[in-house]
Amino acid sequence: MQRLRILTFNIAHGRGLTPIQGLTLGRKLRANLRKIGRLINELNPDVVALQEIDQNSRWAGNFDHLEYLQAHTGYQHAVFGINNRRTGLMNLNYGNAFLSRHPIIESENIVFGSRTVGEKGFLYVEIDIGGRRLPMVNLHLHYRSRVHRFRQVEQVMDYVTTKHADRRDHWHMPPIVCGDLNNQAHRPDATAELLRYFLLHGDYTLHPKGGLTFPSPLPSRGLDFIFLPPACCEVKSEVVRSLLSDHRPVWVDFHLE
Repeated sequence: MQRLRILTFNIAHGRGLTPIQGLTLGRKLRANLRKIGRLINELNPDVVALQEIDQNSRWAGNFDHLEYLQAHTGYQHAVFGINNRRTGLMNLNYGNAFLSRHPIIESENIVFGSRTVGEKGFLYVEIDIGGRRLPMVNLHLHYRSRVHRFRQVEQVMDYVTTKHADRRDHWHMPPIVCGDLNNQAHRPDATAELLRYFLLHGDYTLHPKGGLTFPSPLPSRGLDFIFLPPACCEVKSEVVRSLLSDHRPVWVDFHLE
């Protein structure tokens, strides 16, 4: 069995604990991203799922944050999922992304709606782990509307159920799902609904079991999660104490059967 570590982290456009993006100087953004890169290297995950990461946005320094992180972490493989695209004077391009030590052999980005600011979505990848296809979903749900979140997780469930129905035989196991779900697991909301759905496909577990992730530095809610399928065993998880974003990162370790 192979031991793997997955990290999920909403990096808040690289702004750190500044409450509004656009008020952080470019050099401060780069310094904070380098600190995020050092934290990633210290935690040493095999796969990193990032939310609120910018490709080219005026409010976030007009540079590619994924490329910058990749250069400062040494990960060989990366893919962007842009959920917001706007050109012009206030150009904005941002969404979700993956960094991986293992080859990303397939990817597809799904945008939930059509807004040019504040839109959410999910990034699907298949990662080659020693010849086995590991499907993963990195998602970011609506921060305010429970109704929107339910509609969004329905899109995720439909995608997994129908879009890849003819490809499941190629999967080593059902998908790992992670990201910023913007609701707490103990509430009757999207996280609980998504777990209910995945439990129909096996003995999924939700991580972290405890611990709060938002808002840093004194978090009061758990919003960031990783859903693991039954093939992931001997699981350990942790919420990482960090002041590099308004969210705290979460990692899981597991053996892949």
